[in-house]
Amino acid sequence: MKVIVISAHPDDEVLGCGGTLLKHKANGDDIVWLIVTNVFESHGFSKERVASRQEEIKKVADMFGFSSVHQLNYPTMSLDSTSLNTLIPKISEVFMEVKPEMIYVMNRSDAHSDHRITFDAVAACTKSFRYPFIKKVLMYECLSETEFAPAIPEKVFLPNYYVDITNHFNKKIEITQVYASELGEHPFPRSLKNIEALATFRGASVGVIYAEAFQLIKFIDK
Repeated sequence: MKVIVISAHPDDEVLGCGGTLLKHKANGDDIVWLIVTNVFESHGFSKERVASRQEEIKKVADMFGFSSVHQLNYPTMSLDSTSLNTLIPKISEVFMEVKPEMIYVMNRSDAHSDHRITFDAVAACTKSFRYPFIKKVLMYECLSETEFAPAIPEKVFLPNYYVDITNHFNKKIEITQVYASELGEHPFPRSLKNIEALATFRGASVGVIYAEAFQLIKFIDK
């Protein structure tokens, strides 16, 4: 199976579905990574931070075993509705090249606007008459973004698809630690304690030790 995960920012993929991606890889599936944004000196980031971010991406890609990584290089924290005019064609181009059967994308109502715009662009590239190879589309939750979205009915993340990641949880944590600058001590949302707490809660919801939860958007059985 060909699987693609979309990250608005590097670290979304491991927080939201790191264990699931490792499970796909262990099962012999081909996994691909699409990253929408990047950091640049021209947008206020230090030369050292720009370099370290590229090193993080390379290391994480190697640890997951992605067959390819596609970077769209939009400036981080800059996506808005006008970005869709160029973002949709670029994502479409990647999808046409990769032909993913399964798509993992961030939650449509996350607090970060980069996440919401990315979801809208990805959703526009899932029409079955244009992308007949797509069979399954799943939204993942991302700590510090999904739980801070407005808790109103039309925006709540509703998990209905769970993956047992018990055998892959330790590697998920190992990969997460590559993004050391994004982590903090509890009660910071992206702490190792909170990552384990969420995996424990999702696991207990379905009778396993650790799990990741998703909201199924589309499932075409063919």
